[in-house]
Amino acid sequence: MLSRPEDPMAQSPDPADLPEPLIIARAEHPISRKDIDREALKVMHRLRDAGFSAYLVGGAVRDLYLGKTPKDFDISTNARPGQLRTLFRNSRIIGRRFRLVQVFFFGGKIVEVSTLRCRSEFEEGEREDDEVLAHNNTFGSEAEDAFRRDLTINALFYEIENFTIIDYTGGVADLNNKIVRIVGEPDRRIIRDPVRMMRAIRHAARSGFTIEERTWQAIVNNRDTLRLCPDSRVRDEFFKDLNSGACAPWCRLAVASGLFLLLLPCYEGIISPEESGEPAPPTRLLFALCQVIDRLHGEGKPLPEHLLLAVLMLPWVQARFDLLHPPAEGREAFAFSRTLRTQVDAQLEHLNVKRASREEITSLLVNLPAFIQHGAEQAWPGWLKRKSYFPDGLLFFQLYQEAIGGAPADLALRSEPPAPPRNGRSRSGKTRPHRSESRTPAFTGKKGGIFGLK
Repeated sequence: MLSRPEDPMAQSPDPADLPEPLIIARAEHPISRKDIDREALKVMHRLRDAGFSAYLVGGAVRDLYLGKTPKDFDISTNARPGQLRTLFRNSRIIGRRFRLVQVFFFGGKIVEVSTLRCRSEFEEGEREDDEVLAHNNTFGSEAEDAFRRDLTINALFYEIENFTIIDYTGGVADLNNKIVRIVGEPDRRIIRDPVRMMRAIRHAARSGFTIEERTWQAIVNNRDTLRLCPDSRVRDEFFKDLNSGACAPWCRLAVASGLFLLLLPCYEGIISPEESGEPAPPTRLLFALCQVIDRLHGEGKPLPEHLLLAVLMLPWVQARFDLLHPPAEGREAFAFSRTLRTQVDAQLEHLNVKRASREEITSLLVNLPAFIQHGAEQAWPGWLKRKSYFPDGLLFFQLYQEAIGGAPADLALRSEPPAPPRNGRSRSGKTRPHRSESRTPAFTGKKGGIFGLK
């Protein structure tokens, strides 16, 4: 078993004090060139031939080591953005916090190349120790780049000269032991960039790993610092969690750590991180709904944003408003709808959800009781099938039914068009006379004309 190097980040050392890396030879690791994207190899070879270093980095090395297919193949080098732009004519420079180069290939494929950095883009600048979220355009060495990364399992380098893995932080040992660990001193790194808490939980959920004890305690102790992050960053990470394919294990870890209540504060007083034994009904329903989300994601059928949020808010609405027994009709039903819309707006404000999406979420929640009522009767009335929200409402109903033990939801129903409008009959049952399709004004030959027109 590989041993883990000492933690050099606990005291924020000088770069000269950083340790030598652990070099893992080709015969001692499972990564093969045949598993690396062809275009990524082209970029790495061109960098090497031009005299620059070239490393496959981050999640690509982690996933290849675990036998998975990486989503992206990111590359780091000691070449500066301007040099990269000169070397790769089919490229562009992007980014403000930290500039990186996108290299374009046939078929729309993009390989991102970054210059080795000395700190996270959210750590650079003259700041107090507990200040968060500054920007960075500071280049660094291979070792400095490794120690500025969030997690040890994401701080590995793979180089193509000798096909070795370069490990400064003990990431290979943590991969072997199935551990998620924040690089350096966890409390300090989290205070500097609280989003690291969300990333640690997401990677633990996706890989089935255990969060290292010091990292876990730092997450629990510093969870309130997530409020200091820009809403846009929290929103982006939140939807990555929901669409990770591991929403259910993520939700359990987020609830246990208390982060879930910061992401959806409406659950305060309904779900508790300190729950032990059998979960309360709202918590149990929430976990079951997340399992449904994961099943659909695994089948290549991810839910759109408004349905994801409606699913996550359903246990709260049921607990808070007794959704399954709403006012039947009239003023009380209208007032209930208005109240729920106001609450949905307030609870999703920090996630920058679009107004149209908030209206769709409210519509799904308000109309769920009607679908439950008529679903039990095994018949959908014509007035309901003609509603524009019927396809989404039916899917939302099926998601709920699956979560409580019913048949699996069918996402294909969402693509079906709503029922055609009813024929031209009045309420008395008599056929209405056919109306002309003409949009021109009507005239008469009688004296005086119509509407003053002669």
